[in-house]
Amino acid sequence: EESLQMWDLNKRLEAYLARVKFLEEENEVLQAEIQNAKSSPAGDSWRAKYEEELRSLRDALDHAFREKCTAELARDNLYEEVQQVKSRCQKEQAAREEAKKQLSLSRKELEEERRAQIWLKERAVQLEKEVEALLEVHEEEKAGLDQEIASFSQSLESFRCVPVAFQPVEVEDYSKRLSEIWKGAVETYKTEVSQLEGSLCQAKENLWKAVEDNQQSQLQLQHLEKDLAGLKVRKEMLEESLAQQWQEQRGEAEKFQLAMEALEQEKQSLRGQIAQVLEDRQQLMHLKMSLSLEVATYR
Repeated sequence: EESLQMWDLNKRLEAYLARVKFLEEENEVLQAEIQNAKSSPAGDSWRAKYEEELRSLRDALDHAFREKCTAELARDNLYEEVQQVKSRCQKEQAAREEAKKQLSLSRKELEEERRAQIWLKERAVQLEKEVEALLEVHEEEKAGLDQEIASFSQSLESFRCVPVAFQPVEVEDYSKRLSEIWKGAVETYKTEVSQLEGSLCQAKENLWKAVEDNQQSQLQLQHLEKDLAGLKVRKEMLEESLAQQWQEQRGEAEKFQLAMEALEQEKQSLRGQIAQVLEDRQQLMHLKMSLSLEVATYR
């Protein structure tokens, strides 16, 4: 029984020795490969390539950050320009409202001038009628005075011995006074008619001035509407450009984020592979030590 146990132990020892020899050979091969990888230019080139790629990605990240800053600055400039356009639109709207107010005031003044012109025309017609009536009354009074003078002259011829109080001089004075009164009334009516004509001319001038102001206000309103339409179109173009820049910047940021995540995953994978290689090497060292102890014990 002890011989069988010794034979079994010898077989196990042979298997352990063969296993140790195989592991030592494999360890030597792995060490040679590690040394070749460390000393070979391929490893250096791979490491340099990795570092170069990492450096290029960092440069790309810095470039993207600079582009982001530039885009933010452009966005701020566009926002300021949009605010300026909005303030200008508000000013244009206020000017448009003011022009509308001026237009309404001009229309009111125009209506008032038209009413004043109508009243002046009616007043002129009324004064013309009054002058015609006064002329008719004057003609009638003149005819009556002529008849009285004729009758008075006939009475003077029949009565030569009339007292001094009935001399024809008083009649002439009376006629002179009447003619002077008539002339004064005519001059007064002429003055009033001339004043009314002047007022009518002034009203016409005011009417033409109001019409011209209305036309200028309409032209100014049309120009303001054109400027407002142009500013709206420019605002839309700026908003579209800003949205497009935001989309492009977001797409580039997503691309760089994906590239960084891929590099990070590759880095973690390489770390895992290195850790696995070190762990395998450590296990081999422990196995070698245990086999060496067992061999020494058998010996």
